[in-house]
Amino acid sequence: MMRTLHDLSFEGKRVLLRAEFNVPMKDGQIMDDRRIKAALPTIKAILEDKAQQLVIIAHAGRPKGKVVPELSLRPVAKRLGELLETDVGFTDTYEKIPKQQVVLLENLRFQKEEVANDTTFAKTLAKLGDIYVDDAFGNMHRAHASMDAVPHLFKEKAVGFLAEKEVKNLDFSQPEHPYIAVIGAAKISDKIDMLEALLGKVDKLLLGGAIVFNFFKAKGYEIGTSLCEDESVPVAKKLLEKYGDKIILPKDIVISEELEGSEIFTVDADKIPANMKGLDIGDRAVDEFRKLLKDAATVFWNGPLGVFETEPFDHATNQIAEFLAQQKARIVIGGGDTAEAIDKLGLEMYFTHVSTGGGAALQLIAGKELPGLKALE
Repeated sequence: MMRTLHDLSFEGKRVLLRAEFNVPMKDGQIMDDRRIKAALPTIKAILEDKAQQLVIIAHAGRPKGKVVPELSLRPVAKRLGELLETDVGFTDTYEKIPKQQVVLLENLRFQKEEVANDTTFAKTLAKLGDIYVDDAFGNMHRAHASMDAVPHLFKEKAVGFLAEKEVKNLDFSQPEHPYIAVIGAAKISDKIDMLEALLGKVDKLLLGGAIVFNFFKAKGYEIGTSLCEDESVPVAKKLLEKYGDKIILPKDIVISEELEGSEIFTVDADKIPANMKGLDIGDRAVDEFRKLLKDAATVFWNGPLGVFETEPFDHATNQIAEFLAQQKARIVIGGGDTAEAIDKLGLEMYFTHVSTGGGAALQLIAGKELPGLKALE
C-alpha cells in the first residue's frame, strides 16, 4: 500500500527527499522553474512538520556518470532558496552535509552508480536521512539508485504530494468507453511494450509523430528521409496484423526536404517522395482524429504529432490540443513535450490532468510496474 505524507511524522527527523528538478537551463540560468515550484507543497509540508533537516537529491540531463558543469544543480538551489525565502545549502559531496535546514545535493547522475542502481552508492545516500520521500514521479519508471535501491533501505517512506496526485489521476484501471489514446513518439523501440499494453485496453490508438514512419514502412510505403528505426519495422508490422482495427495512422503527411528553409508540401501518406521527410501530420489526418475524439469518454495523449518546436510543424499538435480543450471527456496529458505544448498554448486548465512525467505516465497507464513506486511498498 502506498503511504503518503499524512502517514508519517517528520518532527525531529532527517528527511531524504527525491525531487524532480530536471529543469531546462541555459548558460547557468533556469529557463522554466515549474518543476521546482511543483515540489514546494511537499517541501513546505515536511518543514512545517518540524523536520530536523531536509536533504534533497535530484538529477538533471544525461551526463553519463561524468561531471558536466552546465548540468549542475547549483542554480536550482539558488532558485529554491528564493522560492522558500531561506538559505538552501548546496554540496557536491555526500560525506559532509551543510548545516542549513534545507540542503540540495549536486546532480546525482554525475555519479555512474546512480543509473547503475548501485547498492553501495544507495547506502551512502540512505545515511543522509531517517525518512525517505519520493516526489519525482517523472523518473519513477527508472530503476536508478535514488529511486529503487535507496527506498528499499528505509522502513519509513512515502510519496510526496506531487507523486500522490499523479498516481491517483493516472489510474486508468476502469476507464469509461470509448477510450482513445493519442501517441506521438519519436521512437517505437522504447515504447513497444507500452503500445501493446495500451492496444489491449483502448478502443482506438491514434498515431502521430515520427513513430508513424515505422508503420508506413511496415505497410510497404515509401517514407523518404523520414525518421525511422528499421529494426522496429517488423514489430510495427506485427502490431498492425494483430490490432489493425484499432490503430489509426494519419492519411496525409506534411513534408519538406529540410526542417527549415525548404518548400513545404502535404501529400498522401503513401506518396512521400524519396528526397523528402515527414515533419507533421496533415489536415485530413487532423480531421479524422477530431471525429474519433469527439465521441470519446476517456482520452490519454502522450507525445506531439509533429516537430512541434518548429513552426509550422506544430500545426497538428496545436489543432488537436485546442479541439480537446473544448471536449467534456476525461482527458489526461502525459507530460514531457506534450505538457510543454499545452502550456505554450495556455490550455492546461481545460484538461482533467496534465502529468509531469512522460514515460512514467505512459508506463503507468499501460498497466506496467514503476520501479520507483514498487520500492515504496
